Amino acid sequence: MTDKKFASQADLVEKTVSFDKLSDHAYAYTAEGDPNTGIVVGDDAVMVIDTQATPVMAQDVVRRIREVTDLPIRHVVLTHYHAVRVLGASGYGAPDVIASRDTLDLIVERGEADMKSEIERFPRLFRAVESVPGLTWPTIVFERRLSLRMGRLEVEILQLGRGHTKGDTVVWLPQEKILFSGDLVEYAATPYTGDAYLSDWPATLDAIAALSPEKLVPGRGASLQTPGDVRAGLDGTRSFVTEMFAAVRSGVAAGRDLRSVYHETYALLKPKFGDWVIFDHCLPFDVSRAYDEATHHKDPRIWTARRDKELWEALEG
Repeated sequence: MTDKKFASQADLVEKTVSFDKLSDHAYAYTAEGDPNTGIVVGDDAVMVIDTQATPVMAQDVVRRIREVTDLPIRHVVLTHYHAVRVLGASGYGAPDVIASRDTLDLIVERGEADMKSEIERFPRLFRAVESVPGLTWPTIVFERRLSLRMGRLEVEILQLGRGHTKGDTVVWLPQEKILFSGDLVEYAATPYTGDAYLSDWPATLDAIAALSPEKLVPGRGASLQTPGDVRAGLDGTRSFVTEMFAAVRSGVAAGRDLRSVYHETYALLKPKFGDWVIFDHCLPFDVSRAYDEATHHKDPRIWTARRDKELWEALEG
């Protein structure tokens, strides 16, 4: 067996960070397709949505927050369980770490395996990984909906449906029509679907669209600051998810094996999506999950560092 390294392991270039003001209460920390962080500034406290991958990396977010407010950082929201989204949580010193019940269940079931596999897949995104104290555990767990008041600002934390994971959570500011989507929506960045529910994802995007957000912070990619931009983010994510899954289902129906389906799907999607961030890295994991869902695995199987490497070598080696 060859030892072909993950595409992401050759990604060593640091990205330029943008800190965009969406309103007096909402900011987006983005970095050219690296994982985004959202910030909500209420009257009495700050909320951070997704944490960056390590406490050391979180300090750059804190520095940006301190440029606009000296209010305490009281709330951290985990949009889902993936290590790159949650392992920096301790860097904020927030008393409240909020997650859905489904996300907590996934941390219990597969958090350790996910942490090890993601660190190997994306070493650049785990700068100063030694600063991670361990898994991030929520202190507040909700089911379907949690409403907060941050002074006069209303904040809704919602589970609108399964997609990127079964625990996906969005943060919605109804007074300002601003939504933080986590990885349910990406913009010019390849959706990672290795832990997804591909059959459910389009309906969850419909539920996001039904809120009529005017601005949206995706999981990866630039902040979307007009309704037209928001539609583009939703449409692009939907197109990738549905076209990839349809291609895999077609291959399964024709009786082809996973390797054949992967290469056919890659050739089909490359012209349209190949310039999106992490396309080459994500597609083996995406097609593998789609193949599972189209055959005999309704729920995503746990990714381990060993399974990651075996799949990558089988499909890319």
